[in-house]
Amino acid sequence: MDISVIHALEKRLSQDLPGFEAQNKMAPKGSERYRNVATDHKVACVLALLFPKNDQWHLSLIERTSLHPDDKHAGQISFPGGKLDENDASYEDCALRETYEEIGIAPDTIGILGELTPLYVYVSNFLVHPFVGFTTESPKFIIQETEVKNIIEVPLDHFAKPKHKQVADIKVRDMILPDTPYYDVYGQKLWGATAMMMSELEHVWSEV
Repeated sequence: MDISVIHALEKRLSQDLPGFEAQNKMAPKGSERYRNVATDHKVACVLALLFPKNDQWHLSLIERTSLHPDDKHAGQISFPGGKLDENDASYEDCALRETYEEIGIAPDTIGILGELTPLYVYVSNFLVHPFVGFTTESPKFIIQETEVKNIIEVPLDHFAKPKHKQVADIKVRDMILPDTPYYDVYGQKLWGATAMMMSELEHVWSEV
């Protein structure tokens, strides 16, 4: 695998990011609510983990379980991650810890390349800090079954293909979100805040 593209991505992430402009390309209607951060918001951190597989750089996504009735994102596809803990030394440490807990990848095997633009998820009142990391080998995932139903391994180039960007009415609990953009990931819909973060990563990846 060509590691030089990873170094180029790290350099690009250290520069000005496309931010809201890139995120908005995959934002549901009413996306202005993603900008109005509540004063009592909580903090969460997620990790977009890149790894080599079949001579391509892949990304790991998780399908969340539907076991928790209070989880407003149950059953959805997302990056591994979760709520900042008082024992976390930094946002980066939170992203690494949660990734280890959910999909079993040890922090000392992950190189952090940088951070994407934080995004407020108003439905759960979390300000999410997305990090980008990589491993030099294809990981051996260990799923935390109470949190994660499945791991989806997707080539990064998948997200740039127009045929994988679609729009549909999406049902969430007792609501219908009309004309919502999403990435088609092997027949499943990646939408909402994760799709918005993915849109920025897609934009940045296209420049390296």
